[in-house]
Amino acid sequence: MASQIIYGKQPVAEAERGRRRVHRVWRAPGTPGEELERLCGSPDHQGVVAEVDPYPYADPSELLRGEDALLVALDQVQDPRNLGAVCRSAEFAGASGVVVPERRSAAVTAAACKAAAGAVEHLRIAHVRNLADWLAAAKSAGFWIWGADADARSPAWDVDLKGPTVLVMGGEGKGLRPRVAASCDGLLALPRSGQVESLNVSAAAAALLFEARRQRG
Repeated sequence: MASQIIYGKQPVAEAERGRRRVHRVWRAPGTPGEELERLCGSPDHQGVVAEVDPYPYADPSELLRGEDALLVALDQVQDPRNLGAVCRSAEFAGASGVVVPERRSAAVTAAACKAAAGAVEHLRIAHVRNLADWLAAAKSAGFWIWGADADARSPAWDVDLKGPTVLVMGGEGKGLRPRVAASCDGLLALPRSGQVESLNVSAAAAALLFEARRQRG
């Protein structure tokens, strides 16, 4: 398979101590900034670019085998920076993994790696063909499935998130698709006190992840 180019000080540093092989690293000032930008296609390289193995996606069924696992499922989140930010929070909070659909969703690109500050190198991320079907499998495996919905009546802190749990987050601007929402055991929300109607998906995911972590001690 073709190798992947990643960039940024932290993403490259985490790749060097992560699961995939690093083939080559270019650093400033040995490599001019213009060449680094040409290599990675972004001015945000921070003076470091690397060629690494393709991202090693996890087996989605393996994510369901962890005891009291906390997982995040993303329903058509298409911005790689949002994917990366969710993964950064998930890894920091000790989540067992993140699940994304194969189609109409962001993949673990260089931009996602940069937004994750390299957290993707230590977090298990799985592709699934059909998210609703995978949620049904998770339910059969004993997981509780909670979908995030700004209009839900149940505040996150009134919901038991201590056992095996999947937090399902909807795509930017559209929220959860009807079939995905129907696959959930229930919907929960972060109560709104301000004027804006919703949070960015990565901010909402971080809040829910740390509420789950708080409940788990």
